[in-house]
Amino acid sequence: MRITFEISDSDIRHFKKAMRRARSAVRCADEEDIIHACEDMLRDVRRANVPAYVQERMDRLHALIDMLRDEEWLLPAQERSQVLSALAYCADPEDLIPDHIPGLGFLDDAIIVELVLKDMKHVIEAFADFCDYRATLSSRLRSGLDRFTRKRRLTDRRKSLHLRMRRRRQKDMEAREQASQPSPLF
Repeated sequence: MRITFEISDSDIRHFKKAMRRARSAVRCADEEDIIHACEDMLRDVRRANVPAYVQERMDRLHALIDMLRDEEWLLPAQERSQVLSALAYCADPEDLIPDHIPGLGFLDDAIIVELVLKDMKHVIEAFADFCDYRATLSSRLRSGLDRFTRKRRLTDRRKSLHLRMRRRRQKDMEAREQASQPSPLF
């Protein structure tokens, strides 16, 4: 069975309001506490036998957590705050639909994750490109590339990818404005 639904502008405003609450909670919370709470929630999702739609979105949160923890990626402050807001929202068991409600409790979390992933697609793509580059660079390191050269190349690549992701996000925002589409969550 396939169920589809459309998220209206008022729905987007509703989710934005929830994200603003999560973002204000992030300002006074420890980053590792948010990450651990989200990892606990992910374990709860696995035990809850949720619908595949929900499980697939929740599994994609791992990429956001990886971005935060990657010391060489150095996710910029603005994007870091956005990721932490999404994780804080998902980690809150009493969000829009309380997580303890069987079958539905994680649905709002899945929707938020889907919206965040869509909004941050260029950030996620840039991180994936960085990880791929780092992996190939590491194989070259074994064949004689020194650590200082590796660090410089990773720094240059990271800066280039950060610039690319911001440029692409800006282009998307301009296109949405021209098409009068709802703005992203952040």
